[in-house]
Amino acid sequence: MKVLLVNGSPKEKGCTYTALSEIADTLTKYQIESEIFHIGKGAQQGCTGCNKCGHADTCVLGGDTYTQVVAKMEGADGIIIGSPVYYAGPTGTICALLDRVFYSSGGKFKHKPAAAIVVCRRGGASSAFDRLNKYFTISEMPVVSSQYWNCVHGHTPDDIRKDLEGLQIMRTLGKNMAWLLKCINTGEQPPEAEARVSTSFPDGL
Repeated sequence: MKVLLVNGSPKEKGCTYTALSEIADTLTKYQIESEIFHIGKGAQQGCTGCNKCGHADTCVLGGDTYTQVVAKMEGADGIIIGSPVYYAGPTGTICALLDRVFYSSGGKFKHKPAAAIVVCRRGGASSAFDRLNKYFTISEMPVVSSQYWNCVHGHTPDDIRKDLEGLQIMRTLGKNMAWLLKCINTGEQPPEAEARVSTSFPDGL
């Protein structure tokens, strides 16, 4: 079993990486393989709403990072997305990428356990955390929780290592992810899905 941890920070080995590493180390202790994938510093194309992915089964705008992330998420048993907090939200880069990933390929991740973590110097963690979780809850992905909202505080990696409560939250998240993956691995099948219903109200309401 394997968990993909996506580092949505422009800094490859910064605060977000430090928090994700705490989770990865915990997963290792529970015999769960993990990979931290850094999306890089490059700009990411946002979704243009062209809807061509509905026919192509992939985002026609492409891009190496998009292609890699979709393939790695498909190959993983569990997914964790991490981001620093910018203006009380995740980075624009990770949101632009995930908008395309989930709009074009969200159905491929159905029933995969997922979690989000955020890193902030001081404020904005809850709203950033909420934003990332919405990708999972619209895609029928079980959201893995911890003993508190999944955030750590600090301005540098050394600060993160001093946030003992935050690191414990990361470890608890790792334990819960490992536990859920092992439960799923017993072979219990997910419930059969109903046909998707889409409600549109008449004009003028």
